[in-house]
Amino acid sequence: MTDTTDSVIRHTAFGEGTPIVLIHGYTVDHRVLLPLEPVFAGRPGWRRLYLDLPGRGASPRLPGPTSATALAEAVLRWIDAEVGDRPFAVVGQSFGGQLARAVTARYGEQVLGSALLVPVVRWGEDRTLPGETVVERDQELLDRLPDGPDRELFGYVMARLTEPGWELFAQFVLPGRRAYDQPAAAELEADFLLPHWPEHRAPEHRGRHLLVTTRQDGLVGWRDQLALLDHYPRMAATVLDGAGHNPQVECAETVRGLVGGWLDGLDR
Repeated sequence: MTDTTDSVIRHTAFGEGTPIVLIHGYTVDHRVLLPLEPVFAGRPGWRRLYLDLPGRGASPRLPGPTSATALAEAVLRWIDAEVGDRPFAVVGQSFGGQLARAVTARYGEQVLGSALLVPVVRWGEDRTLPGETVVERDQELLDRLPDGPDRELFGYVMARLTEPGWELFAQFVLPGRRAYDQPAAAELEADFLLPHWPEHRAPEHRGRHLLVTTRQDGLVGWRDQLALLDHYPRMAATVLDGAGHNPQVECAETVRGLVGGWLDGLDR
């Protein structure tokens, strides 16, 4: 079910119970996180709220300039309106991981915990990136794909450049990639980081937290994210091998197992 409210943020909702807010990354939409849905099949009592950030998917762009700060403020306003004072959990992927950290900092103990999938921590030349980002390459497939942004992105965010990898990429990544506001994305790229780490301005958060990174992530890497462990005393961290920047797509079963364990440990 997709909401039809007047909010600048549209969302797709499944289930009933404790809210869990899921925030996708840059130039994609909520569909990149849908491979997580099977996690909830045997876990009733969660109302999943998959956001489309402003300028992505079904959500119109912000009326003013798009920046990390402006998007964070929009998400916080949406949570105030849609979640209110109820306890909730948050999942953030890539750029959405940066926003999820801001959500935890803002709402404190109201947040049961967070799952951060390949979250943005540093950007630009400050990033520590791996030297190798591909573990399997089907050159015949790549030769068949037309040159252009779709093929380029496939090679940039996936570690297995194979027919099954392309099918997953086409199902979960490309739809959002083809439904975003390009001027808004360009504005965000120029102002991509929040001015301060959210953790630096908030008390230590003692909820259950999960960090998932990958050895072959050529966009945000994995080393920089380990610094988050100093700010979340109950954060479990996993560095996966054999996946790129979309582990919930590329190795969905493994990530679902990790997210399921995290959900089972949340204190509702």
